[in-house]
Amino acid sequence: MADLFKIVDELIGAADLHDVVLADSDGAVASFAGVVRDNTKGRATRYLEYDVYAEMAEKEMRAIGEEVKARWEVDAVGILHGKGRMEIGDISVLIAVSSPHRKAALEACHFAIDRLKETVPIWKKEVWTDGEAWIDGDPSSSPPEAVAE
Repeated sequence: MADLFKIVDELIGAADLHDVVLADSDGAVASFAGVVRDNTKGRATRYLEYDVYAEMAEKEMRAIGEEVKARWEVDAVGILHGKGRMEIGDISVLIAVSSPHRKAALEACHFAIDRLKETVPIWKKEVWTDGEAWIDGDPSSSPPEAVAE
């Protein structure tokens, strides 16, 4: 079992972190996969594009892992985030947390994705069928605004 925090160029698979974080003493691995969907609040999405300051992002992801370990009884934390163009159905972010018990793993995983959205320097451009925009924050919390193509 090991912690892993990495910005990647290749496609992320749903099970990519499972064996990395799992130890024989663990009774749970909780994971979260953020997936590119085909719309934002009903507005048709063509694809997403992520830009990232990789060195700083990996440092911030590691800080999230350290915070998780300080707050919950977990054994390992893994966070992968993609960069560049992502198509509908691609996994843009994958988080996995291993723990002896499910409650800690689930709570820690939830915390990790929320903290990642708050602190990690990753920028997302949504490209819709009728425009595009760089999105700041969680797009589910406010309506998207278009920039002419």
